[in-house]
Amino acid sequence: MDIFGKAFRYTQAREAMASGLYPYFLPMEGNEGTTAVIDGNPVIMCGSNNYLGLTTHPDVREAAVEATREYGTSCTGSRFLNGTLELHLELERQLAEWVGMEAALVFSTGMQVNLGSISALVGRGDVVVLDKADHASIVDGARLGWGDVERFKHRDVGDLERVLAGIPEDRGVLVVVDGLYSMEGDIAPLPEIVEASRARGARLMVDDAHALGVLGGGRGTAAHFGLDGGVDLIMGTFSKSLASLGGFIAGDGDVIHYIQHHARSLIFSASIPAANAAAALAALQVMRAEPERIERLHANGAKMREGLRALGYDTGDSETPVVPVVIGDDMTVLLAWKALLERGVYVNAVLAPATPPGRQLLRTSYMATHADEQLDQVLDAFEAVGRELDLV
Repeated sequence: MDIFGKAFRYTQAREAMASGLYPYFLPMEGNEGTTAVIDGNPVIMCGSNNYLGLTTHPDVREAAVEATREYGTSCTGSRFLNGTLELHLELERQLAEWVGMEAALVFSTGMQVNLGSISALVGRGDVVVLDKADHASIVDGARLGWGDVERFKHRDVGDLERVLAGIPEDRGVLVVVDGLYSMEGDIAPLPEIVEASRARGARLMVDDAHALGVLGGGRGTAAHFGLDGGVDLIMGTFSKSLASLGGFIAGDGDVIHYIQHHARSLIFSASIPAANAAAALAALQVMRAEPERIERLHANGAKMREGLRALGYDTGDSETPVVPVVIGDDMTVLLAWKALLERGVYVNAVLAPATPPGRQLLRTSYMATHADEQLDQVLDAFEAVGRELDLV
């Protein structure tokens, strides 16, 4: 049997391309935050994780340019060997303080944070317990570890307690959840998860990739719920609110030190260039100095949740600027995505298995920098498409 056979038989994407309903890998000719250019046509960007709109902030841009001038374009090595700059260490210090932890460690991507941190901590005889809606990077990190993997129903603390109760007392346990779930915009019931984890003696890691800069005044899900010391590890990324590329894990100093010396995705990957570290530092400074951006972000999210629901769309349990439009059928999702794009609105088409069957959706996300006029245009487009496709 030819191992490439599966590749030769894979035709779905090419068929979607031929039909004009392929929503992925679209090249942009320009991207200025709330707007982009696709195929020569301007669109309102409602599919980005640029929640605070900082990718175009002059201070963030200038920090990246200045760091490139000083350090060049690459560190040409891993953090472990020749790729650690003082900029990385300063970023780690500031991130640890921002999320209320003792120490932090910067990785090259958020995916690598979860791959490296979880697999480093979960060894033979240990158990990692995941929410069934956890991000793929969490799932893959759990698979890379030598321990067992258990899962509980999405945001169902009773089911988490059931799973924890079935794990022998002599086994180490790490519970890993997203803080803000990236597809449907709902928030983990963290106080109850903390209580359930503590009752079992399990450690708790929260993926705040989408919560950083959004919840808790920008400090994440634990801060959102006023939890002090209830979470053992917090991970975050720079590719969303921090307007850069990279990720970090934060927690107890000894635990971070252990991950630093055992996470293969850190040790065997080149470190982020100075420009990325400097951009993330500058974005963090802006986040501190301009809290009104977070307030505006939530006002925009509320406007769109209410507006879409008023049109008759199902927006699930979203409480955040990530607002799903649940449609429930692959082809209808693709048709709606295309119709919106033709009306100048860019959203994300999310199909199974990225979301459960029957929950196929259009993922919309909003920025602090979206103007009311832009959001009104988006709602007008959704109204027209809803009528055209009989969605509302």
